[in-house]
Amino acid sequence: MASVFQERKFRGMFAAFDADGDGYLREEDFRALADRWSALPAVGRDAGLRARVEGVLLGWWGLIAGIADADGDGAVDLAEMLLVVDRLPTMLAEVTATADTVFDAVDADGDGRITREEHHRLVETWNGRPENLTGVFDLLDLDGDGHLDRSEFAALWRQFWISDTPSDPGTHLCGLIPPQHS
Repeated sequence: MASVFQERKFRGMFAAFDADGDGYLREEDFRALADRWSALPAVGRDAGLRARVEGVLLGWWGLIAGIADADGDGAVDLAEMLLVVDRLPTMLAEVTATADTVFDAVDADGDGRITREEHHRLVETWNGRPENLTGVFDLLDLDGDGHLDRSEFAALWRQFWISDTPSDPGTHLCGLIPPQHS
C-alpha cells in the first residue's frame, strides 16, 4: 500500500500524465506526453530517440493498465495508479531503462551530462507547464560539479520512483513535492 508521502509524490506525476485533466489516465494521455517530449531538442532531431521515448511511455502505459485497470475500461484513476507504486521496487530494470531514455532525451547537446538548464527543461516538459525549480538542482547535484552524469541521474530516477524517504535527493527530481498539509 502506498504511503502518504508516496501518494503526495505520485499525485504530481498523475497530473503530469493526465494530459486532458479528466482525472483518468488513458493511452491517449501517454501519446500526448510522447508528443510533448518530441519538443525536446534531442528528441526532435533524432527519429530513433523519438521512437524510444514513445516506446518507453507507451510501454509504461501498458504496465500501468495491466496492473491497475482491473475492470478493463481503459482508464486508470489515481487510486488505481497507486497500486503500481507497490510493484515499482520489483521493476528496477524497467525503471533504469526509462532513466537511460529520459537522460538521452534531455541531454540536448549530447555531451553525456544534464545541466541545470537541461534539468529544468526536463521538469517543465514532464509536467507540461512552467515550474519554479529554485534550489532543486542543488539538491540533486550532490558532488556540486554543475551537472548530472548518467549514473547520478539513474540513481536519482530510481529514488524518485521507488523511495519512500522524503529526504532522498531524488524525491525532487521531477519538481518539488508539495508539503504535507495537516
